[in-house]
Amino acid sequence: MLAPVDLTDPAQVAAVMTIAARIGSILIANGTTSSDARASIHTVTSSYGLHYCHIDITVNTMTIHTIIGVNRRTPVSVFRVVNDMSENYHKLQEVDRLIRSIRSGATPPEVAEKILDDIERRYIPYRNLRFLLGWAVMGAAVSILLGGNFFMAGLGGLTAFLIMGINKVLSRNDLPYFFHCVLGGTLATLPALLFHNFSAQLGFTIVPSQVIATGIVVLLAGLTLVQSLLDGITGSPVTASARFFQTLLFTGGIVAGVATGIALGELLGVQLPPLETMLGAPSFSSAIARVLGGTIAAAAFAVTCFAEKPAVLVSAATAFAGSAMYYVFLLPFGTGRLMATAACAIVVGLAGGLIARFFMINPVITAVAGVTPFLPGSGVYRGMYAIMNEQLVVGMTNLIVAVGTCMALAGGVVFGEWMARRIRRPRLFNPYSAFRRAGRLTFEQIRRAETVARRATRPKRGADTKLTHPLT
Repeated sequence: MLAPVDLTDPAQVAAVMTIAARIGSILIANGTTSSDARASIHTVTSSYGLHYCHIDITVNTMTIHTIIGVNRRTPVSVFRVVNDMSENYHKLQEVDRLIRSIRSGATPPEVAEKILDDIERRYIPYRNLRFLLGWAVMGAAVSILLGGNFFMAGLGGLTAFLIMGINKVLSRNDLPYFFHCVLGGTLATLPALLFHNFSAQLGFTIVPSQVIATGIVVLLAGLTLVQSLLDGITGSPVTASARFFQTLLFTGGIVAGVATGIALGELLGVQLPPLETMLGAPSFSSAIARVLGGTIAAAAFAVTCFAEKPAVLVSAATAFAGSAMYYVFLLPFGTGRLMATAACAIVVGLAGGLIARFFMINPVITAVAGVTPFLPGSGVYRGMYAIMNEQLVVGMTNLIVAVGTCMALAGGVVFGEWMARRIRRPRLFNPYSAFRRAGRLTFEQIRRAETVARRATRPKRGADTKLTHPLT
């Protein structure tokens, strides 16, 4: 059925637009870019016969507007605000399946409303312990990715567990997320200081900068730094600017927390060793371990976002392909880190786009999870450390490289997904020409339609003046 609702009834049209807005709010809350959310909303409205509507998404607000009728034009608008910006990939996957069902014509509007009610009321799939263990595994994997040993992996996992455990408690009391970042940066520093002070007595060797960088990566994973750049690249500059400013504010909180942790360590008589302010090139033997670390970190991050098992496996496969490409470009060819990061992100976007569509998984899950292990936590810490030690040029260089790394990740993912769309191009829907003419209705067309209607109802001259007998 082409239009399962009465497109001349404002109430039914508004109900369809409300269903689309509710779906769009879940997409935006889970990190979907404005352009992808806009396309999904338009898919829902078109599937219910409403082909022509204007969709505006700005940060966390959306407006859907249309005009129905032919002779009598009636405007209909729906406005919605997205308040909860927490990542829950289980909801995202449920909504993705709902969109596919609506597009195929298998779900009428009444059933779609009930499904959305169930999705919004549904609790998280598992308890907090599994959630925190996922962060712990991710912290351990990121430590290996940064070149640490098994002892440092355990310390990184413990640090991530403490950071996210305390943030989980603070989130129940509605404390602004900025203070979560400050406290998280402090917790990322203190374990590194304490264990470094006793590492010689325990017979272990740790690198505090790698442990601190692990905590920063864990904190950056919950932000929308890459997603804000994705919005800017895909044509939503206002939304991108707002998200980028918010991310910079939260990153400043992380930096302030790390500085607070270092200051507390100095008060306790514990100081960090001298830090090399520039990263060195990894060896080929350590590259294999780092590829595995990146793979496990992406899978663990997908678990922390309540992704389903197929999505976790696909995220791991995508991250493995991207990590392998990173070290293939970085080691044999001797390219720069930004070039290697861009190549890694292209592979993540391409592989995620192809594999995710084949298994009917939202590409946002594989894209975000695939690039999370490559967030520049080490670059942020090294830049801040250099600036605190009066090495302004080196510090700014590291921070600029960190921002450039995020831009390479975002640009590479967008280009990879564009290539995936070209390979698996969906069939386009072409509405009938009558709908197109109705969408382009002008005042001149209305005047002509009224003139034709008046002429049709006007009685003809001499029609009733001459009567003839039926038998003649």
